[in-house]
Amino acid sequence: MTSDILQALTLLKSKKWVDLTHSFDKDSPHFLMFNPAEFKTLFDYKNGFFVQQFTFPGQYGTHIDAPCHFVPDARTLDELELQELVLPLIVIDQSERAQQDPNFSLSKEDILKFEDEHGIIEAETFVALRTDWSKRWPSQEKMDNKDVQGNNQIPGWGIDALKFLFKERRIKAIGHETFDTDSAKNFRQNNALLGEYYVLEQDTYQIELLTNLEEIPVRGAIIFNVVAKPKNASGFPVRSFAIIP
Repeated sequence: MTSDILQALTLLKSKKWVDLTHSFDKDSPHFLMFNPAEFKTLFDYKNGFFVQQFTFPGQYGTHIDAPCHFVPDARTLDELELQELVLPLIVIDQSERAQQDPNFSLSKEDILKFEDEHGIIEAETFVALRTDWSKRWPSQEKMDNKDVQGNNQIPGWGIDALKFLFKERRIKAIGHETFDTDSAKNFRQNNALLGEYYVLEQDTYQIELLTNLEEIPVRGAIIFNVVAKPKNASGFPVRSFAIIP
């Protein structure tokens, strides 16, 4: 008799799978304080096999941030439980707004309006903010989106929205298409990434630089965040993907 797990796998494979991850190399956009990635060939086929050495910050490309990325003595990447990395996915679409106002921060009021149209956001879900910022990849200039004064103009999560989601809706994790949780404008005003600290302070993770969220329905999909297990790491490139109904 076929097991329930194998039946579930057969069902999942019959659905659409969407890659939510950018590929990256030395020329890919990255946080301004990081050096570009370096890929070095150690052995090639004349040696009988092909082996490379990779050098890059943990927070590079589409990546996962563990709680210890901002919070001292918090959980490291290898301490995250496997079941935390697979969650129901809810997508809040603010892509048109991002085109008109790249400095916006998602507010609690925005989430309540979203819920009026799409229903209450369930507990233990992964909530992704869609801005279509990923369509600017692989251009560093377009991802940074600087104004004439040289300031980045990038949207993000407002702290009131994050507090509402984690405390009142009791979600599990978040993700977005930009370099940071906070909007660039809020970062300049606060001289700190208050939203990012708050998320990681909830003893959970986030995924940054997601892509292809336009292919995901508002709800009903499942997100998988598959990542290596370096010990005591604060983050690492991740292979995030979704299975949609």
